[in-house]
Amino acid sequence: MSHSGKRVAVLVEQKYEELELWYPVYRFREAGAAVTLVGPEGGKTYPSKLGYPATADKAAADVTASDFDAIIIPGGFCPDYLRRSQAVLKLVKDAHAAGKILAAICHGPWVLCSTDALRNGRKATGFFAIKDDMTNAGASWVDAEVVVDGHVVTSRTPADLPAFTAAVLKLLA
Repeated sequence: MSHSGKRVAVLVEQKYEELELWYPVYRFREAGAAVTLVGPEGGKTYPSKLGYPATADKAAADVTASDFDAIIIPGGFCPDYLRRSQAVLKLVKDAHAAGKILAAICHGPWVLCSTDALRNGRKATGFFAIKDDMTNAGASWVDAEVVVDGHVVTSRTPADLPAFTAAVLKLLA
């Protein structure tokens, strides 16, 4: 199934988990979607946990939720840096308010914790170490490879990437 015309933002910051950023980037591009790497600063190159570079195509302040059909939040330690950016949080909050697909894997739900995307018992998962953070943000935490609750998709670890990307692609269709 072609996802031509679909627009996906993948958030990037330092210390991202390599597989959780690049697997979705390439999978969505293979499906025909236009993928944009969005970071706190456009044109800046962010190193992964192991130093692998990813250059942001755009700054979060220079895009809006209406520019995208989905926003992907990879894990690693980058979510802790992403949630420090008011422009990133505004983008995610606005996407949530508009019902855009929000997909976060591993530590990625930390960004959702800094918004209201998990409130009111939304079913979600993430890396087990952030379970308390997610439940304190209002989520009903589930231990599953992928959890889809409305427009929010969450997964636990890189091992869940096939189910994670398949769930996002299904919602994009």
